[in-house]
Amino acid sequence: MMQEEQEAINGLSAPVEMEITDSLDLHAFRPKDTADVLRAYLDEAARAGFRFVRIIHGKGIGVQREIVRKVLGETAFVTGFKSGDEFSGGWGATIAELDVNAHGSSMTSAHAPSSSSSVT
Repeated sequence: MMQEEQEAINGLSAPVEMEITDSLDLHAFRPKDTADVLRAYLDEAARAGFRFVRIIHGKGIGVQREIVRKVLGETAFVTGFKSGDEFSGGWGATIAELDVNAHGSSMTSAHAPSSSSSVT
């Protein structure tokens, strides 16, 4: 049996390859995978040199938004974030600013910006 088939049987998702752009739509992922997907995306987006990224989490009741903002607040190279404007998803999306020069091997830090940080 192939590893992907075994992982599917065990309830684990197989790795997904995707093109890294300046936007990530989390609707395609299970909520329990949100934090891990976002951490991997932020790391790759910073490596690719994106200074601003948009994370689409949807409006709903805010669970995904809170997970997104918690991860952003814990990520050392995220310098700020805010809700999208009316043309980029409103409160159904979060815009994050990345310090691509500070991006290193450590993705999170206890000294990361708080969720009250904002992108200017």
